[in-house]
Amino acid sequence: MSDRTLHPFRGLDLLASAVVLVDDACRIRYLNPAAENLVAASLKTLAGKPLQEVLNYSHGLQTALDEALLNRWAYTGQNVELKRADGEALQVNCTVTPVEAAGGGLLIEMWPIDQQLKASREERLLEQQQANRELIRNLAHEIKNPLGGIRGAAQLLEHELGGLPSAPALREYTQVIIKEADRLQDLMQRLLTPQRPMHPGAVSIHEVLERVRSLLVAEFPQTLAVRRDYDTSLPDLVGDREQLIQAILNIGRNAAQAMGGSGTITLRTRAVRQVTLAKKRYRLALELRVIDDGPGIPPDIRERMFYPLVSGREGGSGLGLTIAQNFVLHHHGTIECESRPGCTEFIIRLPLESPANGHETRSASA
Repeated sequence: MSDRTLHPFRGLDLLASAVVLVDDACRIRYLNPAAENLVAASLKTLAGKPLQEVLNYSHGLQTALDEALLNRWAYTGQNVELKRADGEALQVNCTVTPVEAAGGGLLIEMWPIDQQLKASREERLLEQQQANRELIRNLAHEIKNPLGGIRGAAQLLEHELGGLPSAPALREYTQVIIKEADRLQDLMQRLLTPQRPMHPGAVSIHEVLERVRSLLVAEFPQTLAVRRDYDTSLPDLVGDREQLIQAILNIGRNAAQAMGGSGTITLRTRAVRQVTLAKKRYRLALELRVIDDGPGIPPDIRERMFYPLVSGREGGSGLGLTIAQNFVLHHHGTIECESRPGCTEFIIRLPLESPANGHETRSASA
């Protein structure tokens, strides 16, 4: 059994923030996994070492720690600059709390500022996207009924034309009206149709990716290369196989169309540990990257690419990425995109286990 398992503060392992426990001489007694990630070293190698050796910090912060120990009061610091042993600079917000139990000392909790900003941005985008989806659904309801009336009127007009000499030419116009009304009705139906309930089960992500790969190669047989870069040690996840296929296929198809069917798509899988997804902390998750070497996503739609009806391609419905995002969210995962000319990556992270202890944990934006 490891020292971490036996430690009285092991409950702090569940926090997304980095937590370091030091004794009265500021020697490290404990780090949670998030702190191990922050300092790029393990509890086993750092236990007993002075904190200043592991994280170089200012004289002002050392004074605050000394006063917290002496007077037993808490301290909060904003935009604190730290430097790791490998020389990497970190910018964090932190709190220092005196500990009376289990030998005393100080509990130092840190949130990397870029991580906080990213979590806040993701939360804000999800709220905006949800509001936009509701707006689109409401508009679709309002548009659907008049479209039915337009189509019916065009059919009646076509019937009334009868045997008029000009009927064939005029019928071309009524057919345009009917076909366009049908196209818009189909679009409205796709916006309004509730997603079918999930049918979760054990799913191999690589079986899903092989299915997506075969579909993409069949659709773009001549010049599209779809490469594999798999971590075959990944366990199965619990999910809906059809939803996952559709989500990843939508992303891959968008990439292929953006490249004109000519280029390379890489499907890459890796395991990631101690991640926060949708405000829940997971010890193990799957990271899937869909990478293409196309022209990149236009900057003007990058922030809105997951909104309904937003498309960078002429004739696109703008629903593919929206559906992909919805299906990923159904699996308690996250999806994001990094794009520049010559390299676009869609990054999907999905949990491979239940949240630690089944409880929501503090996110980096807490």
